[in-house]
Formats: sequence, structure tokens, C-alpha cells
Amino acid sequence: MASISIFDIFKIGVGPSSSHTLGPWQAALSFVEDLDESILDRMQIQLFGSLSKTGKGHATDSAIVLGLMGFQPSAIDTRQIESIVHEIESSKSILIKSNRISFDFETDIIFEPFTHKLHPNTLKFTAFTGTVVIKEQLFASVGGGFIESEGLVQSDENYDLPHPINTGTDLLNYTRENACSISDIVFENETSIRSEKEINEKIDLILNTILDSIYEGCSTGGVLPGGLNVVRRAKPLSEKLTRGTACNTKEEWIEMVKNIPKDFNSVNKWISCFALAVNEQNASMGRIVTSPTNGAAGVIPAVMMYYRIFCDYKGKEYLNKFLFTAGEVGSLFKKGATISAAVGGCQAEIGVSSAMAAAGLTEVLGGSPSQCLMAAEIAMEHHLGLTCDPINGLVQVPCIERNAMGAMKAITAANLALESDSKKAIVSLDAVIKTMWEVSVNMNSKYKETSEGGLAINLSVINPNC
Repeated sequence: MASISIFDIFKIGVGPSSSHTLGPWQAALSFVEDLDESILDRMQIQLFGSLSKTGKGHATDSAIVLGLMGFQPSAIDTRQIESIVHEIESSKSILIKSNRISFDFETDIIFEPFTHKLHPNTLKFTAFTGTVVIKEQLFASVGGGFIESEGLVQSDENYDLPHPINTGTDLLNYTRENACSISDIVFENETSIRSEKEINEKIDLILNTILDSIYEGCSTGGVLPGGLNVVRRAKPLSEKLTRGTACNTKEEWIEMVKNIPKDFNSVNKWISCFALAVNEQNASMGRIVTSPTNGAAGVIPAVMMYYRIFCDYKGKEYLNKFLFTAGEVGSLFKKGATISAAVGGCQAEIGVSSAMAAAGLTEVLGGSPSQCLMAAEIAMEHHLGLTCDPINGLVQVPCIERNAMGAMKAITAANLALESDSKKAIVSLDAVIKTMWEVSVNMNSKYKETSEGGLAINLSVINPNC
């Protein structure tokens, strides 16, 4: 199995979907990287399977043109995305490197009516000079912003790590041999890839992006784009909990939240508020951190904020430990099962993020390595079989609320593990990962991000106005 850095799991990107937005964006960037634009006069992109069926709702077409133009998802000014896309639509042209060519969303991005044999999320780029093909390439967007292609096994390097980890058993063995925590093992692996300074810079960027997404989500009202008329709830909930007290910075806001009453109901509402805030930002093409995906990006931020504000917070070092442990659990699911809803349903996104958050929280609350993996197992066990049935292909209903539910399950799983003897656990993390994969394989395709089953087709029965 390919080794994975936690910085492959935690990517800074743009919503609403890692597999339908971020992955195609990365594929477009990869395709044009060595393209000779001087002889290019036409581009064609074909979308297959889940990418075709829900691509409009996931802004797949917008992500592709942004990638073709060379914009980086981690750096683009998200406030400019709408105007950039509008300019392409109105001018019916696109600038690829130094060459402006004709481009029409309606004819040059083709939503194919069938699924490609390569993967449920497949797209094909073809570049032409007249009628002559000068380059073509198939890509699969395999979840979490990862892409695979002909001649491109994986978009990220296969690292040579001192502690190669393929299973939870491997991870526990290393912690026992070295008498250390999971985060210690992960840190040693990461320092074999990059310097400690670079690690800290990357962690800081991730933490700042997470905090920005929470704060901006709690400060932004209105209706989410896409046509479902979903009203943002994080801002009014935050204002209600803080009794409308105004803040000028995110730091002021955090201090204010720390000082409000911490009764059970308030804490419960804040956890939901944090999760809603991130995923409302995600749904509006805001910047978030894949954790491990965009659709599940609110779970880990919500649980981290719960630890930072409502627990015995011991400083930023412990947020690093949280991310190291959570990231490693995410990599185990990617290696042993999937983190793509198009392959495994929402258990592969919310379920995995909840397991990651449960493990991270357990470590920073003083749990042993085996308790961390027990917490991850408990969290996933109670997400098995969770379908992905986004209404209108939008990462909004039921996706946004699911992040709040995933966060609460993660906290419950951590608390159960911390009060348990992990040696007496009936189900191991490796067993639940294996089970999750079997469920993924057997799940009907209409529950795998195609909007062909579940709430996606039954909403009209519930609400005839939709």
C-alpha cells in the first residue's frame, strides 16, 4: 500500500466536494501542466458516472475551468470565483497558460449518461488542434482530493517512512515497541518527509484555515447557493448563544465563547454550530480543510473546538497531536477501504471523519493508543451503511447536518473509549475497516453520491414545493 502523509489527508481546498470539486480541479491542473498551449485551439472534458450525475450541484464544471486556468484551490481568492466563471461563460473563451481559446460550458463539458469502467468518478480531458488530438488523459477522482490517472498512480508521493503503517495493528505495535503515543509515531514519519519547521508551518496553516472557516461561517448569514434555498443557521445560532455580542476578530470571538456558560445544552449547541459553520462555508465554495473530504469537513473542526474551548486545553501542541492521530486514522481508512462517497456512500466521509475525530480527541484527553483506535472503531461502527443521497446533487441536505451528528458521535465514542478497557473490545478498528469496505462493495449505487435514491428522490414526497 502507498504511504500517506497526514498532509495528503488534510488538504486546503475549496468546496463543496473533495471528489467532485477539488479532485477535478487537481486533474485539470495536472492535465495542462505539460500541455503545449501554443498549438491548442479546443478543449473537451467528459464527465462520467457520479461526476456526471451530480456535477452541476458540486460545481464540477466551475472547478475544471479554474484548474485549466492554473488557479490553485489553496490560494485562489474564493470571493472572485463567481466572477471568473461568469467571464468565461459570457465571453465563451478561456485563457489556458498564454493562449486564449474558444470555450463553451454547454458543448465543451459533456455530462455523459454512463459510468466509466475506471471509477465511479471518472473524467477525460482531450486537447485538439483542429480535429487532431494533441493530448488526452483519463483521471479518476478517488476521494479526499486524491486523483489517479494513466501514468499517474497517485497525485501524492509514495513516501519511504521509518514506521510504515497499513493497519491499526501495525500502528499499535509501533506504539508498544517505542512506548509512545500514536502522534509520536506519526510525527517521526512526517519528519522523514519534511523538516520540523515545515511541519509546524503546515499545521499552523491548517489550524488557521479551520478557525477561519468556523469564524466566517458563524459571521455570514443569508441563503446558500444552488436553488434549494437552504438558510444558513450557524450565524443566528452563534448570535443567540452569545446574546448578540459583537466581535471584531476571530480571536475576540473565541475568548467570548470561552467565557459563556458551559451547561450541557449550550455545549451541545456550540458543537453543532461549529460543524454547521464550516459546511455552510463549504457549500458556498468557501475555503475549508478536507477532513478527510470536503463534505465531511466540519466534523474535525467541531470536535477540535470542543476540546479547545470546553475541555482542559493544554495548548497548541495538543492540537498538533489531535491532527497527527486523526490524520493517521484517516489514512488507514483510505488504504483499507475508501474515503469516497461515490464508492462507499456517506460512511466513507462522515463515518471516517467521525472516527478520525474520535481518535484525535481520545489522545488529547489522555487516552492510550489502544483506546484511540477503540474510539475510532466505535465511531465508524455506528456509521456503517450510511448512504450518500444529496438532494439536487448539492452538498447541503442532508450533508451539512450530518457533520453535526458526526461530531457528536465522535465525542461520545471518545468518552466511551476513555472509560473502557480497550483489551476487552469485541471489534477491532481493522475489523470495522474491513467491514466498511464490504458494505461499500455491496451498497446499491443509487446510494453512492448519484442523487438517484433516498432523500434525493423522496424530497418531493415530503415537500412538494421542491
